[in-house]
Amino acid sequence: MTREQERARARRRAQKFDAKLAQKEREAARNRQAGVVVVAVLVVVAAFVFLSLRLGKQATPIAGQSPSASATSSASPTSASVAGCTPAPATPKAVKTQGLPAKSTAAGKTFTAVLTTNCGDITIRLDGAKAPQTVASFVSLARSGYFAASPCHRLTTQGIYVLQCGDPMGGTGTGPGYSYGIENAPKTGKYPAGTVAMARTSDPNSNADQFFLVYKDSELPTAGGGYSIFGTVTGGMDIVEKIAAAGVAGGSGDGPPAAPISILKVAVTEKKA
Repeated sequence: MTREQERARARRRAQKFDAKLAQKEREAARNRQAGVVVVAVLVVVAAFVFLSLRLGKQATPIAGQSPSASATSSASPTSASVAGCTPAPATPKAVKTQGLPAKSTAAGKTFTAVLTTNCGDITIRLDGAKAPQTVASFVSLARSGYFAASPCHRLTTQGIYVLQCGDPMGGTGTGPGYSYGIENAPKTGKYPAGTVAMARTSDPNSNADQFFLVYKDSELPTAGGGYSIFGTVTGGMDIVEKIAAAGVAGGSGDGPPAAPISILKVAVTEKKA
């Protein structure tokens, strides 16, 4: 083999090596791009799951509660002082279960519910025409005294704006002994200020005792069917707003309100035509 042939052969080997190296670099670049896409998808999925979980249970929220979100019977070091509020009562250690009332007891009817709290009265109009089972349940629980000494155990101040109440055991109870499905949930996921809706878990049939008051326009996840709207706050929204203004205990955006608020009793009357 001549020297020129050797040089040509060396050039061919170098060209092959360069081609293989370039191919490996292209494959590595594609892999890096694919990795970035996967990470981005995981971030989006994680964000959606986080938002969904922020609003749910009965024990972990979808439109519901936050873990360990129980109200206290007296002011704690993180409690805020809010004008017009008296000390909240002690949280009950147990609740009496009962049966699910027939939706016919509320169908087509309108009720007025007055929630007497340690911070004042909050008045709600209940719409039995749009949410008969939900209203029937709420009226039955109210009239049985189920909500007495019931702390509003969860406040959210970031992304969604709700005060959640309804579990006499402060978000750690198992409910009244029954559950039921979703009614009158907006397909848009929009819940205007003043809306009263049911909290639930990821199970669309987990509506029971917990409900939330929306104090600022909020948009909630529609996955699973949304949340049952059954009423509107017609008086006392200023109470909810001042509790919200006091923030969350510990300074986070989701948890027990820094200013403890509890339902002392609920009086319900049917509005006659």
